Amino acid sequence: MTEPHPPAVQHVAEACTAKGLKVKIVQTQKSARSAQEAAEAVGAQVGQIVKSLVFCGKESGRPHLLLVSGANRVDEALMAEHLGETLVRPDAAYVRDVTGFAIGGVAPLGATGDLAVYMDEDLFQYATVWAAAGSPNHVFEVVPLQLRSATGAKLGPVR
Repeated sequence: MTEPHPPAVQHVAEACTAKGLKVKIVQTQKSARSAQEAAEAVGAQVGQIVKSLVFCGKESGRPHLLLVSGANRVDEALMAEHLGETLVRPDAAYVRDVTGFAIGGVAPLGATGDLAVYMDEDLFQYATVWAAAGSPNHVFEVVPLQLRSATGAKLGPVR
């Protein structure tokens, strides 16, 4: 008998199903809080890890979810050009408020608020990628195009 998922993870599972994604959520033995840890936990390359990073628009206050390859760092000036405003890094309370997830477990799907989603084009060099599923110890594997379709993400460079 499998144990039920924690509520945040179950919420992600339901959000995936609602978007037509058939994923298997995996509980890692080690923390998958960082891209390196997640890659080690699932036996993937760091670039295959989807970092779900929340930023706040400086002028609008609007939350932006950036789905970034674990191998990349966000060029905030470049992203400001693409998104039309300067981005600021919010605190943990803001992230939890707009997504429903704690930092380290932010999933690309299932946010409790309305987020503009932008996806790193570098994720498309992989057949599959791994994303957080609502906790630092839960992840799921997905085809990048399916993830983009499910999230409605705009696509482009982040670095």
